[in-house]
Amino acid sequence: MNTTIPNIEIRRAVDRGRTQIGWLDSAHAFSFGQYHDPQRLGYRSLRVINDDRVAPGAGFGEHGHDNMEIITWVLQGTLRHGDSLANARALGPGEVQVMSAGSGIRHSEFNGSDTEASHFLQVWITPKSRDIEPRYDQRTIGAHARHNRFTPIASGIQAHQAEGALPIHQDAVVLVADIDVGATVSHEIAVGRAAYVHVAAGKIVLAEHTLSAGDAAIIEQPGTFEVKGVDQAQVMLFDLA
Repeated sequence: MNTTIPNIEIRRAVDRGRTQIGWLDSAHAFSFGQYHDPQRLGYRSLRVINDDRVAPGAGFGEHGHDNMEIITWVLQGTLRHGDSLANARALGPGEVQVMSAGSGIRHSEFNGSDTEASHFLQVWITPKSRDIEPRYDQRTIGAHARHNRFTPIASGIQAHQAEGALPIHQDAVVLVADIDVGATVSHEIAVGRAAYVHVAAGKIVLAEHTLSAGDAAIIEQPGTFEVKGVDQAQVMLFDLA
């Protein structure tokens, strides 16, 4: 296992920004809303990672976005989505949603349950082209596909899309792995690219650093790195140009 990765930066969950407004508890990896940190305005094309918990029956009323690739991954509960493209869908654990806001889209997001909280990650990635035609898609990513391996769930690379990853308009790949206790999962970073590793649940070891839910690491060293499960864990990985 690679325990001497140079150019690695650890970001702890406790250092994230926070929005708490009764029905919403949201932790922000990067500047968002009223939370502003000039040192955390995004990383490469990765602009937002919001770790959102929404109370039963509550949610975000209709609002607009443009020129952003918006990716949603539900960890617990149900998220009910509606938008100006006439989509009305429900999203649960193991499903990925991509909304290319492009020239403009309006949507709403509500907890689909009146009894259970909804917990999800929402990611924004800046697109490589502005004012594209808006689009929406979602897909189930089976548990077997992400069991002890990083599997692409959204990607700007056609080969990944052919394997089931939803397309995004950026040279970026979003991958997810469910990692058993004691299992090791690896990923290779190509020259000129970098990885942003976000622990969605559980606990891992990465380059001698123990990372728990909400912690993250930035790796800018080309080559292969390994992640080992300490508790049953789910990790979201961003491979960025």
